Amino acid sequence: MPEPSQLTKTDLFKEVSTIELAQALAERLAITPNDWHRLKSNRRARASEQAAAALVFLLKEQPEEALARFRQASGWLDRSISAPPCPTHGDRRR
Repeated sequence: MPEPSQLTKTDLFKEVSTIELAQALAERLAITPNDWHRLKSNRRARASEQAAAALVFLLKEQPEEALARFRQASGWLDRSISAPPCPTHGDRRR
């Protein structure tokens, strides 16, 4: 086995499971609290986050949860859903 510094990306991918790769992708695409206000209406970011989460649920054999996340991703892409108001700012309609 080569030294870690000599491993190619392909070698590294072979070392982790498919679920671990999906979880890493979901973590990378998750919108952090610090980025929430900036990205809450970013359709690409929101769809990516939901699709990655759906993939994790699918690989963990939780099809109902996966489908719910895929529907959310689809809703962001087809503009059938929008970001709700920020819960930390209360109801501004009053």
